[in-house]
Amino acid sequence: MHRLPPVDRLAAPLARRIALAAQGLADGRPAAAAGTRQLRGLVDRLAVVQIDSVNVLSRSHYLPAFSRLGGYRHADLDRLHHPRHDVFEYWAHEASYLPVRLHPFLRWRMAAAEQHAWGSMLRVQRERPEYVADLLDRVRDGGPLKASELGEQRPSTPGQMWNWHPGKAALEYLFYVGALTARSRTAGFERVYDLTERVLPAAVLATPTPPRPDAVRELVRTASRALGVATETDLRDYFRLPVADARTAVAELAEAGELLPVEVEGWDRPAWLDPAARRPRWARARALLSPFDSLVWERPRVERLWGFRYRLEIYTPAAQRVHGYYVLPFLLGDRLVARVDLKADRQAGVLRVQAAHGEAPQPDPEVAEELVAELELLAGWLGLSEVQVADRGDLAPLLSAAVG
Repeated sequence: MHRLPPVDRLAAPLARRIALAAQGLADGRPAAAAGTRQLRGLVDRLAVVQIDSVNVLSRSHYLPAFSRLGGYRHADLDRLHHPRHDVFEYWAHEASYLPVRLHPFLRWRMAAAEQHAWGSMLRVQRERPEYVADLLDRVRDGGPLKASELGEQRPSTPGQMWNWHPGKAALEYLFYVGALTARSRTAGFERVYDLTERVLPAAVLATPTPPRPDAVRELVRTASRALGVATETDLRDYFRLPVADARTAVAELAEAGELLPVEVEGWDRPAWLDPAARRPRWARARALLSPFDSLVWERPRVERLWGFRYRLEIYTPAAQRVHGYYVLPFLLGDRLVARVDLKADRQAGVLRVQAAHGEAPQPDPEVAEELVAELELLAGWLGLSEVQVADRGDLAPLLSAAVG
Protein backbone atom coordinates (compact mmCIF):
# COMPACT_ATOMS: atom_id res chain seq x y z
CA MET A 1 0.00 0.00 0.00
CA HIS A 2 1.26 3.47 -0.92
CA ARG A 3 2.01 5.57 2.16
CA LEU A 4 0.86 9.18 2.02
CA PRO A 5 3.72 11.67 2.42
CA PRO A 6 3.87 13.94 5.44
CA VAL A 7 1.32 16.74 5.27
CA ASP A 8 2.82 19.85 3.72
CA ARG A 9 1.86 23.28 5.05
CA LEU A 10 1.25 26.14 2.67
CA ALA A 11 1.20 29.79 3.61
CA ALA A 12 -1.92 31.59 2.39
CA PRO A 13 -0.06 33.77 -0.18
CA LEU A 14 1.62 30.70 -1.68
CA ALA A 15 -1.72 28.91 -1.94
CA ARG A 16 -3.11 31.92 -3.81
CA ARG A 17 -0.18 31.94 -6.22
CA ILE A 18 -0.47 28.19 -6.82
CA ALA A 19 -4.16 28.65 -7.65
CA LEU A 20 -3.40 31.54 -10.00
CA ALA A 21 -0.64 29.62 -11.78
CA ALA A 22 -2.88 26.60 -12.27
CA GLN A 23 -5.52 28.87 -13.82
CA GLY A 24 -3.06 30.60 -16.14
CA LEU A 25 -3.14 33.92 -14.30
CA ALA A 26 0.18 34.13 -12.42
CA ASP A 27 2.44 35.35 -15.22
CA GLY A 28 0.46 38.18 -16.74
CA ARG A 29 -0.55 38.32 -20.37
CA PRO A 30 1.75 37.33 -23.22
CA ALA A 31 3.16 40.13 -25.37
CA ALA A 32 2.00 38.61 -28.66
CA ALA A 33 -1.64 38.57 -29.69
CA ALA A 34 -3.35 35.26 -29.00
CA GLY A 35 -4.58 33.07 -31.84
CA THR A 36 -6.34 29.75 -32.15
CA ARG A 37 -3.39 27.74 -30.81
CA GLN A 38 -3.16 29.78 -27.60
CA LEU A 39 -6.91 29.67 -27.12
CA ARG A 40 -6.95 25.91 -27.54
CA GLY A 41 -4.14 25.62 -24.99
CA LEU A 42 -6.11 27.73 -22.52
CA VAL A 43 -9.25 25.61 -22.87
CA ASP A 44 -7.10 22.51 -22.34
CA ARG A 45 -5.64 24.10 -19.19
CA LEU A 46 -8.95 25.22 -17.69
CA ALA A 47 -10.83 22.11 -18.94
CA VAL A 48 -14.17 23.85 -18.33
CA VAL A 49 -15.22 27.24 -19.72
CA GLN A 50 -18.68 28.07 -18.41
CA ILE A 51 -21.30 29.45 -20.80
CA ASP A 52 -23.90 31.98 -19.72
CA SER A 53 -26.50 33.86 -21.75
CA VAL A 54 -26.15 37.25 -20.00
CA ASN A 55 -24.69 39.72 -22.48
CA VAL A 56 -24.73 43.00 -20.54
CA LEU A 57 -20.93 43.18 -20.92
CA SER A 58 -19.88 40.20 -23.05
CA ARG A 59 -20.90 36.56 -23.35
CA SER A 60 -19.17 35.09 -20.32
CA HIS A 61 -17.20 32.41 -22.16
CA TYR A 62 -15.23 35.07 -24.05
CA LEU A 63 -13.97 36.77 -20.87
CA PRO A 64 -11.65 34.13 -19.32
CA ALA A 65 -9.45 34.14 -22.42
CA PHE A 66 -9.28 37.94 -22.42
CA SER A 67 -8.40 37.92 -18.70
CA ARG A 68 -5.47 35.57 -19.35
CA LEU A 69 -4.36 36.29 -22.91
CA GLY A 70 -5.45 39.85 -23.61
CA GLY A 71 -7.01 40.98 -26.85
CA TYR A 72 -7.94 38.27 -29.32
CA ARG A 73 -10.56 37.85 -32.03
CA HIS A 74 -13.85 36.44 -30.81
CA ALA A 75 -14.05 34.48 -34.06
CA ASP A 76 -10.89 32.55 -33.16
CA LEU A 77 -12.52 31.18 -30.03
CA ASP A 78 -15.71 30.43 -31.95
CA ARG A 79 -13.65 28.39 -34.44
CA LEU A 80 -12.62 25.98 -31.70
CA HIS A 81 -16.29 25.04 -31.44
CA HIS A 82 -17.20 25.29 -35.11
CA PRO A 83 -15.94 24.21 -37.56
CA ARG A 84 -12.85 22.70 -35.85
CA HIS A 85 -14.70 20.96 -33.00
CA ASP A 86 -11.67 21.05 -30.71
CA VAL A 87 -14.20 21.78 -27.98
CA PHE A 88 -17.73 20.57 -27.38
CA GLU A 89 -20.65 21.71 -25.27
CA TYR A 90 -21.99 19.78 -22.33
CA TRP A 91 -23.20 20.08 -18.76
CA ALA A 92 -19.96 20.02 -16.77
CA HIS A 93 -19.78 22.69 -14.06
CA GLU A 94 -22.84 24.21 -15.69
CA ALA A 95 -23.38 24.54 -19.45
CA SER A 96 -19.77 24.65 -20.61
CA TYR A 97 -17.25 24.35 -23.40
CA LEU A 98 -14.83 21.47 -22.81
CA PRO A 99 -11.89 19.98 -24.75
CA VAL A 100 -13.13 17.03 -26.79
CA ARG A 101 -10.73 14.67 -25.00
CA LEU A 102 -13.12 14.79 -22.03
CA HIS A 103 -16.13 13.49 -23.96
CA PRO A 104 -15.53 9.80 -23.10
CA PHE A 105 -15.18 10.71 -19.42
CA LEU A 106 -18.63 12.30 -19.31
CA ARG A 107 -20.54 9.51 -21.04
CA TRP A 108 -21.47 8.00 -17.65
CA ARG A 109 -23.44 11.20 -16.96
CA MET A 110 -25.12 10.95 -20.35
CA ALA A 111 -26.08 7.34 -19.63
CA ALA A 112 -27.45 8.31 -16.19
CA ALA A 113 -29.65 11.18 -17.38
CA GLU A 114 -32.57 9.91 -15.30
CA GLN A 115 -30.51 10.62 -12.17
CA HIS A 116 -28.78 13.84 -13.25
CA ALA A 117 -31.03 15.75 -15.69
CA TRP A 118 -33.92 17.81 -14.37
CA GLY A 119 -37.24 19.50 -14.93
CA SER A 120 -38.93 19.61 -18.31
CA MET A 121 -36.14 17.57 -19.92
CA LEU A 122 -37.11 14.52 -17.90
CA ARG A 123 -40.80 15.31 -17.99
CA VAL A 124 -41.04 15.38 -21.78
CA GLN A 125 -39.11 12.10 -22.06
CA ARG A 126 -41.36 10.39 -19.51
CA GLU A 127 -44.64 11.77 -20.83
CA ARG A 128 -43.93 11.98 -24.59
CA PRO A 129 -41.13 9.54 -25.46
CA GLU A 130 -42.44 9.15 -29.01
CA TYR A 131 -42.15 12.92 -29.55
CA VAL A 132 -38.52 12.88 -28.37
CA ALA A 133 -37.77 9.96 -30.69
CA ASP A 134 -39.45 11.75 -33.60
CA LEU A 135 -37.29 14.83 -33.04
CA LEU A 136 -34.16 12.69 -33.07
CA ASP A 137 -35.32 11.18 -36.38
CA ARG A 138 -35.99 14.67 -37.74
CA VAL A 139 -32.42 15.74 -37.02
CA ARG A 140 -31.04 12.47 -38.39
CA ASP A 141 -32.96 12.83 -41.64
CA GLY A 142 -33.17 16.58 -42.04
CA GLY A 143 -29.92 17.85 -40.58
CA PRO A 144 -29.09 20.48 -37.95
CA LEU A 145 -32.03 22.00 -36.10
CA LYS A 146 -32.69 24.99 -33.84
CA ALA A 147 -35.44 24.97 -31.22
CA SER A 148 -36.86 28.14 -32.76
CA GLU A 149 -37.50 26.26 -36.01
CA LEU A 150 -40.07 24.05 -34.28
CA GLY A 151 -42.60 26.89 -34.13
CA GLU A 152 -43.66 26.14 -30.56
CA GLN A 153 -44.53 28.83 -28.04
CA ARG A 154 -42.51 29.18 -24.86
CA PRO A 155 -44.74 28.88 -21.76
CA SER A 156 -45.29 32.16 -19.95
CA THR A 157 -44.46 31.11 -16.41
CA PRO A 158 -43.24 34.11 -14.40
CA GLY A 159 -40.17 33.48 -12.30
CA GLN A 160 -39.25 30.26 -14.09
CA MET A 161 -35.75 30.20 -15.58
CA TRP A 162 -36.15 26.92 -17.49
CA ASN A 163 -39.63 27.42 -18.99
CA TRP A 164 -38.78 25.72 -22.25
CA HIS A 165 -41.44 24.68 -24.73
CA PRO A 166 -41.71 20.88 -25.22
CA GLY A 167 -39.58 20.90 -28.36
CA LYS A 168 -36.72 22.74 -26.64
CA ALA A 169 -37.01 20.42 -23.64
CA ALA A 170 -36.87 17.37 -25.93
CA LEU A 171 -33.81 18.69 -27.77
CA GLU A 172 -32.15 19.39 -24.44
CA TYR A 173 -32.90 15.87 -23.25
CA LEU A 174 -31.29 14.47 -26.40
CA PHE A 175 -28.37 16.84 -25.80
CA TYR A 176 -28.05 15.62 -22.20
CA VAL A 177 -27.99 11.94 -23.15
CA GLY A 178 -25.39 12.64 -25.83
CA ALA A 179 -27.48 11.72 -28.87
CA LEU A 180 -27.27 15.34 -30.04
CA THR A 181 -24.64 17.97 -29.49
CA ALA A 182 -24.26 21.63 -30.43
CA ARG A 183 -22.87 21.93 -33.94
CA SER A 184 -22.60 25.70 -33.54
CA ARG A 185 -24.32 28.77 -32.08
CA THR A 186 -26.24 31.42 -33.99
CA ALA A 187 -25.47 35.14 -33.74
CA GLY A 188 -28.20 35.27 -31.09
CA PHE A 189 -26.45 32.47 -29.21
CA GLU A 190 -29.06 29.83 -29.97
CA ARG A 191 -27.83 26.24 -30.08
CA VAL A 192 -27.82 24.48 -33.43
CA TYR A 193 -28.33 20.79 -32.63
CA ASP A 194 -26.99 17.93 -34.71
CA LEU A 195 -26.20 14.24 -34.28
CA THR A 196 -23.12 13.87 -32.11
CA GLU A 197 -21.68 11.38 -34.60
CA ARG A 198 -21.77 14.09 -37.29
CA VAL A 199 -20.04 16.70 -35.15
CA LEU A 200 -17.31 15.29 -32.91
CA PRO A 201 -14.02 13.97 -34.34
CA ALA A 202 -14.10 10.30 -35.30
CA ALA A 203 -11.14 9.53 -33.02
CA VAL A 204 -13.05 10.86 -30.01
CA LEU A 205 -16.17 8.91 -30.87
CA ALA A 206 -14.08 5.75 -31.31
CA THR A 207 -12.48 6.11 -27.88
CA PRO A 208 -13.85 3.36 -25.61
CA THR A 209 -16.12 4.51 -22.82
CA PRO A 210 -14.24 4.03 -19.53
CA PRO A 211 -15.93 2.54 -16.48
CA ARG A 212 -17.58 5.21 -14.34
CA PRO A 213 -15.00 5.04 -11.51
CA ASP A 214 -12.16 5.52 -14.00
CA ALA A 215 -13.98 8.41 -15.64
CA VAL A 216 -14.66 10.19 -12.36
CA ARG A 217 -11.05 9.68 -11.32
CA GLU A 218 -9.89 11.39 -14.54
CA LEU A 219 -12.28 14.28 -13.96
CA VAL A 220 -10.97 14.76 -10.42
CA ARG A 221 -7.41 14.54 -11.75
CA THR A 222 -8.25 17.17 -14.36
CA ALA A 223 -9.86 19.41 -11.73
CA SER A 224 -6.77 19.12 -9.55
CA ARG A 225 -4.51 20.30 -12.35
CA ALA A 226 -6.85 23.22 -13.08
CA LEU A 227 -7.08 24.28 -9.43
CA GLY A 228 -3.56 23.59 -8.16
CA VAL A 229 -4.55 23.35 -4.51
CA ALA A 230 -8.09 22.44 -3.51
CA THR A 231 -10.34 20.86 -0.93
CA GLU A 232 -12.33 17.75 -1.71
CA THR A 233 -15.38 19.98 -2.22
CA ASP A 234 -13.47 22.17 -4.70
CA LEU A 235 -12.39 19.11 -6.68
CA ARG A 236 -15.93 17.74 -6.72
CA ASP A 237 -17.52 21.07 -7.69
CA TYR A 238 -15.38 21.64 -10.78
CA PHE A 239 -17.36 19.03 -12.74
CA ARG A 240 -20.31 18.86 -10.30
CA LEU A 241 -19.55 15.27 -9.38
CA PRO A 242 -21.58 13.10 -7.00
CA VAL A 243 -20.20 13.19 -3.45
CA ALA A 244 -19.52 9.48 -3.01
CA ASP A 245 -17.92 9.06 -6.44
CA ALA A 246 -15.66 12.06 -5.98
CA ARG A 247 -14.63 11.07 -2.46
CA THR A 248 -13.60 7.62 -3.67
CA ALA A 249 -11.66 9.13 -6.57
CA VAL A 250 -9.81 11.55 -4.27
CA ALA A 251 -8.84 8.71 -1.96
CA GLU A 252 -7.58 6.60 -4.88
CA LEU A 253 -5.57 9.46 -6.38
CA ALA A 254 -4.05 10.21 -2.98
CA GLU A 255 -3.17 6.54 -2.54
CA ALA A 256 -1.44 6.63 -5.92
CA GLY A 257 0.50 9.78 -5.04
CA GLU A 258 -1.38 11.88 -7.62
CA LEU A 259 -2.80 14.13 -4.89
CA LEU A 260 -0.70 15.33 -1.96
CA PRO A 261 -2.30 16.18 1.39
CA VAL A 262 -1.67 19.76 2.52
CA GLU A 263 -2.76 22.18 5.19
CA VAL A 264 -3.35 25.74 4.00
CA GLU A 265 -2.99 28.65 6.37
CA GLY A 266 -6.43 29.96 7.29
CA TRP A 267 -8.40 27.06 5.79
CA ASP A 268 -10.66 25.13 8.13
CA ARG A 269 -10.46 21.85 6.22
CA PRO A 270 -7.83 19.58 4.64
CA ALA A 271 -6.66 20.28 1.11
CA TRP A 272 -4.99 18.46 -1.75
CA LEU A 273 -2.11 19.65 -3.91
CA ASP A 274 -1.44 18.66 -7.50
CA PRO A 275 2.16 17.28 -7.35
CA ALA A 276 2.98 19.04 -10.62
CA ALA A 277 1.57 22.39 -9.53
CA ARG A 278 3.86 25.40 -9.95
CA ARG A 279 4.77 27.31 -6.80
CA PRO A 280 5.48 30.82 -8.10
CA ARG A 281 7.36 33.28 -5.91
CA TRP A 282 5.17 36.11 -7.15
CA ALA A 283 2.17 36.78 -9.39
CA ARG A 284 1.98 39.50 -12.02
CA ALA A 285 -1.72 39.26 -12.73
CA ARG A 286 -3.95 42.16 -13.69
CA ALA A 287 -7.36 41.01 -14.80
CA LEU A 288 -11.07 41.56 -14.53
CA LEU A 289 -12.82 38.25 -13.92
CA SER A 290 -16.19 37.13 -15.23
CA PRO A 291 -18.62 36.10 -12.48
CA PHE A 292 -18.51 32.67 -14.15
CA ASP A 293 -14.71 32.43 -14.38
CA SER A 294 -13.41 29.11 -13.06
CA LEU A 295 -11.13 30.99 -10.64
CA VAL A 296 -14.09 32.49 -8.78
CA TRP A 297 -17.21 30.48 -9.59
CA GLU A 298 -17.10 28.53 -6.31
CA ARG A 299 -17.75 31.34 -3.84
CA PRO A 300 -16.64 29.53 -0.63
CA ARG A 301 -13.25 28.84 -2.26
CA VAL A 302 -12.93 32.54 -3.13
CA GLU A 303 -13.52 33.39 0.53
CA ARG A 304 -10.94 30.83 1.67
CA LEU A 305 -8.28 32.04 -0.75
CA TRP A 306 -8.85 35.80 -0.58
CA GLY A 307 -11.30 36.60 2.18
CA PHE A 308 -13.41 38.06 -0.64
CA ARG A 309 -17.17 37.63 -0.21
CA TYR A 310 -18.64 37.52 -3.69
CA ARG A 311 -22.27 37.13 -4.68
CA LEU A 312 -23.97 37.43 -8.05
CA GLU A 313 -26.76 39.99 -7.67
CA ILE A 314 -28.40 39.70 -11.09
CA TYR A 315 -31.53 38.21 -9.55
CA THR A 316 -31.53 40.55 -6.55
CA PRO A 317 -34.00 43.47 -6.78
CA ALA A 318 -32.11 46.62 -7.82
CA ALA A 319 -32.81 48.46 -4.57
CA GLN A 320 -31.29 45.60 -2.55
CA ARG A 321 -28.06 45.17 -4.53
CA VAL A 322 -24.86 45.92 -2.63
CA HIS A 323 -22.32 46.09 -5.46
CA GLY A 324 -24.37 46.05 -8.67
CA TYR A 325 -25.91 43.93 -11.41
CA TYR A 326 -22.95 42.41 -13.30
CA VAL A 327 -19.96 42.71 -11.00
CA LEU A 328 -16.45 41.59 -11.92
CA PRO A 329 -13.70 41.12 -9.31
CA PHE A 330 -10.42 42.88 -10.13
CA LEU A 331 -7.28 40.78 -9.66
CA LEU A 332 -4.00 42.61 -9.13
CA GLY A 333 -0.87 40.64 -8.28
CA ASP A 334 -2.13 37.81 -6.11
CA ARG A 335 -5.03 39.71 -4.51
CA LEU A 336 -8.61 40.56 -5.37
CA VAL A 337 -8.46 44.29 -4.72
CA ALA A 338 -11.70 45.73 -6.11
CA ARG A 339 -14.96 44.95 -7.87
CA VAL A 340 -16.77 46.85 -10.62
CA ASP A 341 -20.29 46.72 -12.04
CA LEU A 342 -19.84 46.94 -15.81
CA LYS A 343 -22.09 47.44 -18.80
CA ALA A 344 -21.18 47.67 -22.48
CA ASP A 345 -23.31 50.44 -23.95
CA ARG A 346 -22.76 49.39 -27.54
CA GLN A 347 -25.04 52.01 -29.07
CA ALA A 348 -23.11 54.85 -27.39
CA GLY A 349 -19.72 53.13 -27.73
CA VAL A 350 -19.13 53.41 -23.98
CA LEU A 351 -17.97 50.98 -21.30
CA ARG A 352 -20.02 52.08 -18.30
CA VAL A 353 -18.63 51.56 -14.81
CA GLN A 354 -21.88 51.67 -12.89
CA ALA A 355 -20.22 51.12 -9.51
CA ALA A 356 -16.66 50.63 -8.24
CA HIS A 357 -15.76 49.34 -4.80
CA GLY A 358 -12.30 48.76 -3.37
CA GLU A 359 -11.39 46.07 -0.85
CA ALA A 360 -8.96 48.19 1.20
CA PRO A 361 -10.21 50.24 4.19
CA GLN A 362 -9.42 53.39 2.18
CA PRO A 363 -9.55 53.83 -1.62
CA ASP A 364 -6.15 53.06 -3.10
CA PRO A 365 -4.88 55.38 -5.91
CA GLU A 366 -2.59 52.65 -7.30
CA VAL A 367 -5.50 50.22 -7.54
CA ALA A 368 -7.54 52.90 -9.31
CA GLU A 369 -4.77 53.56 -11.85
CA GLU A 370 -4.29 49.88 -12.63
CA LEU A 371 -8.04 49.34 -12.84
CA VAL A 372 -8.48 52.21 -15.28
CA ALA A 373 -5.74 50.75 -17.47
CA GLU A 374 -7.54 47.40 -17.45
CA LEU A 375 -10.91 49.00 -18.17
CA GLU A 376 -9.48 50.86 -21.14
CA LEU A 377 -7.94 47.64 -22.45
CA LEU A 378 -11.29 45.87 -22.05
CA ALA A 379 -13.17 48.69 -23.76
CA GLY A 380 -10.83 48.56 -26.75
CA TRP A 381 -11.23 44.80 -27.08
CA LEU A 382 -15.02 45.19 -26.98
CA GLY A 383 -14.89 47.86 -29.68
CA LEU A 384 -15.93 50.66 -27.30
CA SER A 385 -14.27 54.04 -27.55
CA GLU A 386 -14.72 55.43 -24.04
CA VAL A 387 -14.89 54.51 -20.35
CA GLN A 388 -17.38 56.43 -18.19
CA VAL A 389 -17.57 56.07 -14.41
CA ALA A 390 -20.76 56.61 -12.42
CA ASP A 391 -20.57 58.12 -8.94
CA ARG A 392 -21.26 54.96 -6.99
CA GLY A 393 -18.83 53.12 -4.71
CA ASP A 394 -15.85 54.28 -2.68
CA LEU A 395 -13.41 53.76 -5.58
CA ALA A 396 -15.51 55.71 -8.12
CA PRO A 397 -14.02 59.20 -7.44
CA LEU A 398 -10.46 57.97 -7.97
CA LEU A 399 -11.51 56.09 -11.12
CA SER A 400 -13.25 59.17 -12.50
CA ALA A 401 -10.17 61.29 -11.89
CA ALA A 402 -7.89 58.70 -13.53
CA VAL A 403 -10.15 58.37 -16.56
CA GLY A 404 -10.46 62.14 -16.87
